[in-house]
Amino acid sequence: MIDPPNIVHTAAQPAAVIRFTIPRAEIRNVMGPAMRELAETAAAQGVGPGGPLFSHHFRMDPGIFDFVVGVPVTAAFSPVGRIESGQLPAAAVVQTIYHGPYEGLAAAWQEFDNWIAANGYKIAGDLWERYVAGPESGPDQSQWRTELSRPLRA
Repeated sequence: MIDPPNIVHTAAQPAAVIRFTIPRAEIRNVMGPAMRELAETAAAQGVGPGGPLFSHHFRMDPGIFDFVVGVPVTAAFSPVGRIESGQLPAAAVVQTIYHGPYEGLAAAWQEFDNWIAANGYKIAGDLWERYVAGPESGPDQSQWRTELSRPLRA
């Protein structure tokens, strides 16, 4: 389900983002439209997408998700409407790749978190997913890839 995890150091990545604080059940309703809006706006400004779309979760409450959906940008971005400037931070992270449909992400995160705990890593409170290959890549969901990252505590 997931590739063997490893430790990597990420560079800060400027992005255009939309922030949400919503009930967990609403995530399916906001992700797709936000991703389209971000990609279209970045393209219209000639600054992206500069990499895979992502979600960066700040607080993982079982009932409420506090997160941004973002698209990396290649140059200065002008905020418009609900879209703001943001970034994925530079960090040392434990990272893996999940292969499969989005419905399997919860199980992938559980497997990943179990590996992290079993290997004694101490993680920060946030996490992010980068959607490396998804529906735009083709209908074979076994070919979809989502990069999972958990920042390490200093």
